[in-house]
Amino acid sequence: MQCLARYALLSGIATVSIMYSAVAFSTDEETAAHLPQTVEDSPFASEREAVMWRQDELKDLERLLRQLRFDLVNNRDARGAAPRLAELQERATQDYFLPAFIEGTHGRGSDARPAIWEEWDEFAAGFQDLEQKVSVLVEAAEQEDYRAATRAFSDVSLSCRSCHRAYRHN
Repeated sequence: MQCLARYALLSGIATVSIMYSAVAFSTDEETAAHLPQTVEDSPFASEREAVMWRQDELKDLERLLRQLRFDLVNNRDARGAAPRLAELQERATQDYFLPAFIEGTHGRGSDARPAIWEEWDEFAAGFQDLEQKVSVLVEAAEQEDYRAATRAFSDVSLSCRSCHRAYRHN
């Protein structure tokens, strides 16, 4: 029975991830990223589901970055890192994450600070910055320029940390 319950939970999470991947909120440089006001503005069934999804996804992103550090900085293996770099480039985007930041989902059980919604444009810009820095990292790795990849990896890490300092409770 526990196995069946775990399977149902995992398949539910996978379904949300797949549904979520298909949702894209268009942005351009003159228009602020879409701020999901309610659950209905998002691909999630509940605010709690959105909070749990974003926490899990951000932890997965952190694990992915640790592996990439090992691949690129320690082992200098750009070819081995290629699948993880592609995954990073796909997932470390505002289109992927912002729909999970439904306005007001910063209370109990969330590490998010209310400043996210008070400073939405700046928060969304942090993801744009991250996307740009990930692109530089991918380009350096594709060229097998490990010195540039190390600098770019450091920039990606700094982008993550600056956002966490401003918008996440520790």
